[in-house]
Amino acid sequence: MKNSIHWIAGTLAALLFCAAGRSPLMAADPVFKAGFAERDITPDIGMEAPGGYGKDYHKTFHDPCKVRAAVFDDGKKRVALVGVDLLFVTRHLVKEAREEIRQRCGIAGDSVLIGASHSHSSGPIGMGEPGDFDNASDLVKELVNEKSIVSNPGFLRLLKRQIVEAVVQADGSRVDAKLAVGYGHEDKVAFNRRLRMKGGLTFSHPGAGNPEIVGYAGPIDPQVGTVGVWDLKGSLLGVVVNFACHATTNPGGISANWIWAMEKTLRGATGHAALPVVFLQGASGDITQVDNLTRFQNPGPEEWCERVGGRVGAEAFKTLLLVRQGAGRDIPLDTRQRVWHAKRRLPSAEKLKRSLELVLQGPEKAGSTEWTFAKEILLLDAAARARPEVEVEVQAIQVGPAVFISNPAEYFVQFGLDIKKGSQFPFTFPVELANGIVGYVPTEEAMGPNGGGYETRLSAYSNLEVAAGRQFADTGIRLANEMTPGKVPLPPAAPPFRAAWAYGNLPPELK
Repeated sequence: MKNSIHWIAGTLAALLFCAAGRSPLMAADPVFKAGFAERDITPDIGMEAPGGYGKDYHKTFHDPCKVRAAVFDDGKKRVALVGVDLLFVTRHLVKEAREEIRQRCGIAGDSVLIGASHSHSSGPIGMGEPGDFDNASDLVKELVNEKSIVSNPGFLRLLKRQIVEAVVQADGSRVDAKLAVGYGHEDKVAFNRRLRMKGGLTFSHPGAGNPEIVGYAGPIDPQVGTVGVWDLKGSLLGVVVNFACHATTNPGGISANWIWAMEKTLRGATGHAALPVVFLQGASGDITQVDNLTRFQNPGPEEWCERVGGRVGAEAFKTLLLVRQGAGRDIPLDTRQRVWHAKRRLPSAEKLKRSLELVLQGPEKAGSTEWTFAKEILLLDAAARARPEVEVEVQAIQVGPAVFISNPAEYFVQFGLDIKKGSQFPFTFPVELANGIVGYVPTEEAMGPNGGGYETRLSAYSNLEVAAGRQFADTGIRLANEMTPGKVPLPPAAPPFRAAWAYGNLPPELK
């Protein structure tokens, strides 16, 4: 009788599992799940346009700006990858959004990566953190509020809300899923904008046809990192793309920039009109769509946008056609994070004095460029008094055989290549402008005697110590290598050789 009761109880349990679409054996196994979502963060006409050092305003609309989120779950841990059509994200914004995400759906803050695309045609956001200029002089406050881009409070509230809602929605839409990872190759649309000159220095954008150019001062990263996710019926749920190129094609008006064209291409190629495409910007601090060695006239903004985004999207689609899908226990998730305070480079007393003189002269007398960067020195001095050091975060998020290694900089491409070389993962995706913003972080070489150019110029936007870039790279590599990569799915092995094809196993027949 006792054995009969045990048998009946076991049978009922099995029936309940089957009713839920799972067997008792399957119930014990972690099942990989994924969910995607997107939310609108399009700024209003009349809001400030980012990307410069002064005031500019949106006058027209081209395409929507979005937050796109992917949430992955391996049965033990959940992680979120969030791509934002924005110039950058501030540390304060990231912390607040992460805390709300934790409260709403339980995903830990160190498991949430929030990265900006660096779209120069997106919504209004300023680099300053709360309190940076509270104790500044009236002159500096005027330079901040009247002569520099500032965050729009209403837009920031929308931005934070939509980041949180996108992650919550993606988390709530999780389904059993398969995942595949691969690299595409695109080397025709991104170029290193730093070039060596005959005088020994390196210039940024010296101009096509400049007879003083010797050659490119650095490499590019042509890999198109691609992650495809399908449900168990084979329907494509979403795609994550990682590529290194400034989002500065500026097709005209408010826009996600070339990321819009990439999304459009992937949606058209897959036949999925609402396909979520999470874009995470690669190490592109010195990489743009502009080729300073071209012999031809550059295309117009709209064509340029379509060219960059179209080719990157097409390469991502081609990669999806080749990669092998994996599921279940073969897609482990893991995270690592390190937060510390990095030192700033600070202007000398003489530079401060001269900058004040230039600012007081006005841009007409001092010259627009000299006045702009003199203004930046005064802003840097004030911000550094409030925050002598800057909180920075390097994060590593594993998704199966892939790892996303983030930093808060406009990060030189050589560092991204170094990270890929040092990582033990078969697929390594550097993500810049993530979880905060510290401006340009050049290589040690770029800051040396043969360096120079725009990115090495001291400003309120770009001022971390020279060692910061190497610290980011070394930390990212170490964090990644603390984790164990998941398996890369492979096709079945070829069958043993039996015999050559009889139709073709013969010499030429001449008569």
